[in-house]
Amino acid sequence: MLTQLLAKKAPQAEPDDAHGPALRRTLGPWGLTALGIGAVIGGGIFVITGVAAAEHAGPAIIISFILAAICSTFTALCYAEFASMIPVSGSAYSYAYATLGEGAAWFIGWNLILEYGVSASAVAVSWTGYFVSLLDHVGIHIPTALTNAPLDFIDGHFVFTGALFNLPAVGITLALTWLCYVGIKESTGINMAMVLLKTALIIVVIVVGASHIDTANWHPFIPQNQGGDKYGWSGILRGASMVFFAYIGFEATSTAAQESKNPQRDMPIGTLASLAICTVLYIAMAAVLTGLVPFAELGTSEPVVTAIRQHPELGWLRGIVEVGALIGLSSVVLVMIIAQPRIFMIMGRDGLMPKVFTTIHPKYRTPHINTVITGVGIALLAAVFPLNLLGDLTSMGTLVAFCAVCAGVMILRRTAPGLPRTFRVPFAPVTCVLGILSCVALLWSMGVRNWVLMGVWTVLGVVMYVAYGYRHSRLRAGSK
Repeated sequence: MLTQLLAKKAPQAEPDDAHGPALRRTLGPWGLTALGIGAVIGGGIFVITGVAAAEHAGPAIIISFILAAICSTFTALCYAEFASMIPVSGSAYSYAYATLGEGAAWFIGWNLILEYGVSASAVAVSWTGYFVSLLDHVGIHIPTALTNAPLDFIDGHFVFTGALFNLPAVGITLALTWLCYVGIKESTGINMAMVLLKTALIIVVIVVGASHIDTANWHPFIPQNQGGDKYGWSGILRGASMVFFAYIGFEATSTAAQESKNPQRDMPIGTLASLAICTVLYIAMAAVLTGLVPFAELGTSEPVVTAIRQHPELGWLRGIVEVGALIGLSSVVLVMIIAQPRIFMIMGRDGLMPKVFTTIHPKYRTPHINTVITGVGIALLAAVFPLNLLGDLTSMGTLVAFCAVCAGVMILRRTAPGLPRTFRVPFAPVTCVLGILSCVALLWSMGVRNWVLMGVWTVLGVVMYVAYGYRHSRLRAGSK
């Protein structure tokens, strides 16, 4: 079994029609950049920023964003090289299969379910907060029993909240699932429109809010540590591990390789451009929020609205923020529902998941069964679990995948130096090592609760691989 766990796929891409109908190639560099921005700007900027500032970093949440951006930049460069070299869907899973072997590939693919599936659930939960705020603004009220999760995670224990389920989160998820079912062109076209609109609205908030900043709210910039990860530099690092959730998604472009017109050229552009744009917007928004109100007041489910309420002269901006947040969060869920089914599809083609996951719709040319499974799963998680639990799990799964990608670039530089690379990581040994170390540093700042949950998730993955993946691997069948 050890031999099989270490078995590697050839790093060249198979034709995308090798297993039946091909996916439709409709995405250029602008479409891929919009896909990345659509996946990134959402729950982080509209929700996590306030919680991380209030509970851990204070005004120094700006530094937290910079640290998370540095970590993401190292990884983005590695993703860009892989995308230009192995232009297939599957993201870090495919890259790990070519460099680290089947066992690592399964582990990474299993963690990508956390990144795409669970993060979409977390964002859908965030969507509910702004949706309820918008309805309240116009005098419509939904019972709290239908807008909250029935479970919460407090002080290491699950508690019942008395709510039934999060109805708005389920509704938006299923609506976007239908959109992804009918086609990538339709989905990405709507995503492009949402990205342009939400980016414009965010810029409006930054420009208008900047003129109302009270610099006294930035002092002390780094609040004195109050024990553990509450403020101080330990709080900044914990804040970085939390706002890292905000950067998750820039590599979602790599899951659409087989729907890209020229993946070797366009995917590095989409990956790096989306990360750069989002980083600038994040830092500017964090500065504005912490300048508008004392940071301790931002720990709400809609911190941007909370900040605006403190300034009656900005009351006209509230509706714009709520609409922008709903659009931004919707586009994140949309992109994640695009990405996750394509991970399932590639794993199914490799035999590590049941063959039903490889099915392509004859008319829409989408992985329709995977899309339905993904959408329903996301809706169920969003209906039952709270944001704090879903967000931390997502970040952990993503950081593990990022470590594998950084390591994979170094491995392929040695084992396949002649493989064509239209993009190369600058100063690769240093960049890759720094990428791994920065990811490990953020993982280290996670609490014991998160590691326990990650351990449970890993055990479930091992059981599934042994029960099905190992026995049905196409690589294993071909070696007999």
